[in-house]
Amino acid sequence: MKVLGIECSSLTASVAVSVDGEMAAEYTLNQKKTHSQTILPMIDQMLGLLEMEAADLDGIAVAAGPGSFTGLRIGAATAKGIGLVIKKPLISVPTMDAMAFGLFGADGILCPMLDARRGNVYTGLYEYRDEFRVLKKQCLSSVKDLIAELNASSEGKRVIFFGDGADANRALIEETVKVPFAFAPAPSNRQRAASVAALGEQLLLEGKTVSAAEFAPDYLRKSQAERERDVAEKLGVMDQLAAGIVVRNPDGTDA
Repeated sequence: MKVLGIECSSLTASVAVSVDGEMAAEYTLNQKKTHSQTILPMIDQMLGLLEMEAADLDGIAVAAGPGSFTGLRIGAATAKGIGLVIKKPLISVPTMDAMAFGLFGADGILCPMLDARRGNVYTGLYEYRDEFRVLKKQCLSSVKDLIAELNASSEGKRVIFFGDGADANRALIEETVKVPFAFAPAPSNRQRAASVAALGEQLLLEGKTVSAAEFAPDYLRKSQAERERDVAEKLGVMDQLAAGIVVRNPDGTDA
């Protein structure tokens, strides 16, 4: 079974191919280049070196989110395009799950963190000793709330922080985490398509796939533009109310 993994949910651009449970190739870039310029050439070069065609793939696993809205859209568009052309299914892999999946054998609670700005992170909690366990599904959380939860419920287990959200909040973590903790080393500190492909292959074997046409990223929250539009709309309603204008909801009731 051959699975292509695509990961571009943040600054990292990464692609990989898993073949029957073995990692055949991985290509990762950590630099400020637009994913739309790098992902397809990386895939083409990698498949060429493997002497494979896209049609040889059994599925395309893609980091489905959360993460950078632009990166997720590029990853989704790339995976959907390939899937539609070769008529193969997509495997939606949660970004946080894939990050934790790369730390097999780590002793403690795995806490991936992606920076969501303004004191927030995308995160989740996991264990991966003998089997991969999701302790807390991926979510958006304030860093302070996450640390409070870990201090209260980790039962003294060591917590391993990793991801750009851990880097961005390192000082706060060091000052306020009261349980044993560590920061993952550089090779494990960023998203990798190898983990997306490996976890994707497992999900494919379990039949957990989606058609290319149906696949959509999981942003976990509205984009900045959408949030600003919602605020503007609410302010517009308030201005109308202040002017004595009755605002009606779609069902005819007063707003």
